[in-house]
Amino acid sequence: MLNKAKTGHNNSEMADKTTVFVVEDEPSLRALVRKVLERHGYDVVDAASGVSALQIWEQNKTKINLLLTDMVMPDGMTGRELADRLQKDNPSLKVIFTTGYSADLLGKDIVLRDGFNFLQKPYPPSRLIETVRNAMLAA
Repeated sequence: MLNKAKTGHNNSEMADKTTVFVVEDEPSLRALVRKVLERHGYDVVDAASGVSALQIWEQNKTKINLLLTDMVMPDGMTGRELADRLQKDNPSLKVIFTTGYSADLLGKDIVLRDGFNFLQKPYPPSRLIETVRNAMLAA
């Protein structure tokens, strides 16, 4: 549990200032993630694929703080490729990768920290919120 005195951040204050961009091709999971995040005070923008995410990014990039992206999507663009493109546009963009497959899909040149920039599927709602908070507090 985050402690305001320790982190200097109140969890609800952080959520009030955070917009999460959820990119997930599975409609039911995308809807559930949106619902959980919104219930915890986060603003959410979502997309069903990497290609559609690029279009949505152009309209919302000034307000998005965090990308939560699936690694494997149907349109030929991986979550890693999407994150790389968006971070070129906004180097301060935080990223959390999710997958039901092996984390090795991301490659050996990226450091994955479970609960900070990586979330293995399936995950409970509490783990989602914890990981989003951790990612936003990470330097």
